[in-house]
Amino acid sequence: MELTNEVELELKKKIKEANLRHIAIIMDGNRRWAKKYMLPSVMGHKKGVDALKKTTKACNDLGIKYLTLYAFSTENWNRKKEEVDFLMDLLATTLKNELDELNQNNVKMNYIGNLARLNPSLREIINFSKEKTKNNTGVVLTVAINYGARDEIVNAIKNIINDGIKKEDINEQLVSKYLYTNTLPDPDLLIRTSGEKRISNYLLWQIAYSEIYITNIFWPEFDKEALKDAVIDFLKRQRRWGK
Repeated sequence: MELTNEVELELKKKIKEANLRHIAIIMDGNRRWAKKYMLPSVMGHKKGVDALKKTTKACNDLGIKYLTLYAFSTENWNRKKEEVDFLMDLLATTLKNELDELNQNNVKMNYIGNLARLNPSLREIINFSKEKTKNNTGVVLTVAINYGARDEIVNAIKNIINDGIKKEDINEQLVSKYLYTNTLPDPDLLIRTSGEKRISNYLLWQIAYSEIYITNIFWPEFDKEALKDAVIDFLKRQRRWGK
């Protein structure tokens, strides 16, 4: 949906009124996009980086504070080693190449997942990007790497037990504090690209009352206009929070 600047300003106002703060995205369809254009799958992943940049900028433009992207799941290790290695290298290269621009755009980098399994050089880049952008006040870009919601919840339970928490003191608020996302509000809107209708082990606890938007657009094709379409759809809904 093409919007004029005046309409975009009105959209930004409505986003604020609706308290739409956090968008989470399942970035799906890189390989199918590449197949559609008879390209190797790695080209789909590379093109997906462009979509990531466009979407982050769009969130900044629209005043959306939090953006969380599903980059690599705990199940993705089951893909071919060549593809896994490529994805890890692509992530490292992207962070190094784009960090200065992200920092200039006031983006604050954040990461969730079991990062201990990542190679040391990638963890070093991740830590450096967090340190460099820690004082930024724009959109908080959270990248989920080696992330799985079930793994996250199991990890939270283990840590609650290790900390000797009494069962009568365990409630929803306490469990939330033990999740990887303890510094983030729960997502208001979950977007999945490529038309697939499943959650894929993503933020299962956090999306209990998130609105879900599915688009047939492959992730490499996702851009500001696609994000606006999702946001406009969200603004038409009435959130009931189970009431």
